[in-house]
Amino acid sequence: MLKNSLSLRAFFNGRVDIWDETVAEKDVTKLTRMATRLHLEPGATILDVGTGTGVFLPYMLNLIGGDGRVVAIDIADQMLLRAKDKGFQGNISYIYADIMSLPLGDEIFDTVVCYSSFPHFQDRLQALQEAYRVIRRGGWLLICHTSSRAHINEVHGQMDVVKHDTIPDADEMRSMLSTAGFSDIAIENGSDSYLAHARKPQ
Repeated sequence: MLKNSLSLRAFFNGRVDIWDETVAEKDVTKLTRMATRLHLEPGATILDVGTGTGVFLPYMLNLIGGDGRVVAIDIADQMLLRAKDKGFQGNISYIYADIMSLPLGDEIFDTVVCYSSFPHFQDRLQALQEAYRVIRRGGWLLICHTSSRAHINEVHGQMDVVKHDTIPDADEMRSMLSTAGFSDIAIENGSDSYLAHARKPQ
């Protein structure tokens, strides 16, 4: 991993004990609504990038059902361990990995979900290209937050380690997604949520 990725790993691992109580989204209604907006189908195979302590996992698992599968990855091993220790019911694999260099094969996921993680990708284009590689043709990349872009950027700007970890404006995001090969790009930046979705062409 790059040096800044190691710093990021230390930043998140150092907050694992307080994450769920002080940082993570606790509004069940907001989490449920966001999961529903992703249009995850029963039986789908999902790559969850930046799983953290697993805040969003049960909402996705509820939608894909027992025939679905989630591969959960994170660069912070202690955060990932905390998610695993929660004992979520479903077909889940936990992998300590970086989105910029995935130890996974080509075109194996119906959907890649980045919930509250995209700003922390240290090489965003490379991360998007890796996501494109592992998504099946016709599959989707979903970048989502249960806060607005402005709020996330403001909060990150107050902490030295992540002060540059921001959500780009719509034009930059569209450009990066297009350069990575995605089409059908749409960006929804609401007052209390953010969702960018893009498709890998058939």
